[in-house]
Amino acid sequence: MRKYFEFCSGTPALCATMASALVLLVAVFPALPIGGETLDVRDGYTYAEALAALEGYGESGRRVYAWASVTLDTLFPALYASFLAGLVYRCRPAERWWRLAYLPLGAVLIDLGENIQIVLMLTRYPEISTRQVAAASLCCFAWPWRFHWRLLRGSAVRDERSAVRDRSSGGYGEATRGRTRSLGCPRFSSPVAAGPTGSGAR
Repeated sequence: MRKYFEFCSGTPALCATMASALVLLVAVFPALPIGGETLDVRDGYTYAEALAALEGYGESGRRVYAWASVTLDTLFPALYASFLAGLVYRCRPAERWWRLAYLPLGAVLIDLGENIQIVLMLTRYPEISTRQVAAASLCCFAWPWRFHWRLLRGSAVRDERSAVRDRSSGGYGEATRGRTRSLGCPRFSSPVAAGPTGSGAR
């Protein structure tokens, strides 16, 4: 296993795994025609919320979501865990600390466990159990770095779908402006804050 960590800690492997994970995060996942916010980017959910989400996806959306969960969402945790493991291994403060690189692999196991539960719910809907929902929801905050990946992924998915809605209505969208202000994005927040009479009105 240490040879794997050594491979992942190399500059080419770090760049490749990070770039691939980001492509999935900001370009591929938001473009999936699921028909709603996916369960795995939520901050937990109840049984009723899970049922409502699964119903909202429709048959086509559930089929796409199940396919993505066993393919793309299996590749994604492998990529980000390889990147994090390689980064930890490369930046270890002392040689004896190399085993810390095992930690991101635990996130993969939890992520895959969540994917299994979600796929079972998608394929068995509407006959799903409260235990299945509880098990999947419990995985949401099991690891701190999974929260940050989830936050980024959820933001990317919501922003892309908001942009699609705004383009169809012919406007930028108040919801998107609110998100850019709350995130402190300098590229968009200043023109919005300036209003029609400020420098951003040009």
